[in-house]
Amino acid sequence: MSASAAPPLRSPRTATLRLHSESLLLLACVHQALFLNTPFWQAVLAGRAGSDARTWLYAAAVFVFLSGLHFALLALIIPRHIARPALVLLFVTSAVAAYFMNAHGVYLDPDMLRNVLQTDYAEARELADPALLGYLAMHAALPALLLTRVELIATAWPRALLRRAASIALALAASAGALLLVFQDFSALMRNHKEVRYLATPGNYLYSTAVAASGEARHHTGPRQAVALDATLGPRGRQRRKPVLLVIVAGETARAANWGLSGYARQTTPQLAAREVINFSHVTSCGTSTAVSIPCMFSPYGRAGYDEARIAQSESLPQVLARAGYAVHWVDNQSGCKGVCDGIDTRAIDRNRDPRRCDGEHCLDEVLVDELDAIARAGEPANRVVVLHALGNHGPAYFRRHPADERHYTPTCDTAELRQCSREQIVNSYDNALRYTDAVLARTIDLLETLHQRYDTALVYASDHGESLGENGLYLHGMPWAIAPREQTEVPMVMWLSDGFTRAAALDRDCLRQRARAPASHDHLFHSVLGLLDVRTAIHDATLDVSAACRTGA
Repeated sequence: MSASAAPPLRSPRTATLRLHSESLLLLACVHQALFLNTPFWQAVLAGRAGSDARTWLYAAAVFVFLSGLHFALLALIIPRHIARPALVLLFVTSAVAAYFMNAHGVYLDPDMLRNVLQTDYAEARELADPALLGYLAMHAALPALLLTRVELIATAWPRALLRRAASIALALAASAGALLLVFQDFSALMRNHKEVRYLATPGNYLYSTAVAASGEARHHTGPRQAVALDATLGPRGRQRRKPVLLVIVAGETARAANWGLSGYARQTTPQLAAREVINFSHVTSCGTSTAVSIPCMFSPYGRAGYDEARIAQSESLPQVLARAGYAVHWVDNQSGCKGVCDGIDTRAIDRNRDPRRCDGEHCLDEVLVDELDAIARAGEPANRVVVLHALGNHGPAYFRRHPADERHYTPTCDTAELRQCSREQIVNSYDNALRYTDAVLARTIDLLETLHQRYDTALVYASDHGESLGENGLYLHGMPWAIAPREQTEVPMVMWLSDGFTRAAALDRDCLRQRARAPASHDHLFHSVLGLLDVRTAIHDATLDVSAACRTGA
């Protein structure tokens, strides 16, 4: 055998097609552009008439641009000797990505991929519905089977390197030429709708995964930057006759549009309505996903000055409260605190702890109240803050987020495959879960009232983000902030203060109710909790403290 030859990568007796690896990569890119980019093509061709020849020219040019750019990317990262297994993996991941973009209207930007990286097994399993398996069979298993019939032509490395370099150069040239033909229209689309780039598969998830993974690695190196080193308990806090117990409930996926206290046609919050709660009716979330909103809402920086890296690398509200002398506990019935509870007493709910409320994958949120009760009654009373991270309305399996006796609205959507259900069924299931959140919050308040001999008690509830329930073909959440619908960004927020807490904090409840009618956001949570607990620090911003103007004393 000569030095310039190498054995074929497959026996010619079983192969039906002999190709260079570059040809195979190009075919894969053409396949992806044609069959796994439906949302991208819908966005690119929106408003264009199919009968117009210019539409076809535009589509052809964008197709060449998309295929050529993806070919150059894959040719750079996939060596010839692993082309076949790498393409099998690509087919699988691209099929999964395309399915969720088609089924739920999501964009695969870095925030969405950060959510994916932080999703636990139980959450992922709910999303793996039978329709996904069919999609995988068509767009991953079938192309992978065809790959077994391909023989890759082997070439000595100097010649192979030249072939690969020439192929990449030719692909980039073709992409550039195609882009020039439609540059004005296509560049205008990208400028005005930057989010469209996160619909182009596989480049969207390859880029976003790299950004999300590098960010996660960067955020978890070294200690967090200290915040509010001067935090201390103010005079009102020091002069209290009883210690404080403040409960912060971080809700999940509750949207203001369906919140009974905020004017929804259904009374989805009847138990809270029967208690003296203060409802903030115009609240905007920091993000449209848990991975963004939970760190953001507990940080001093918030959405107004949003800096994802700064938030992730800095201490949050729990650490500041601990520095001021509060015992802080984080109880999690979700997929983790996203770094917010670092260094704090953290308790993850055992998903097998109570057969009545847990199924081995998830627990109903009532278990949080039981854990709160145990914390509150353990040992001598002391100033405490307990954060309850609830499962709430986590989709798409809304029907699993409440017990059978909370099934108030029928018919319901009893599957995670939302597109198999009518919108009425989806909304009914979602509202049933919201009614259960109402019941859990009411039970928490009732518990806090029974603790009045030991503590001055209070509760703050805020959902991390909202949810789309089929409006404009969108489901779930995670849309890029710039284009997210209000259903994903407007959330409920509620405050309850015991009489003892109100007196000790010198608060005017009527004033707070008046303030609750004005707009607020997640940016207010950090500073409002500091104000309620009389934690004094230079970082406290009174303009973001909803109680600042409602104190009757100094």
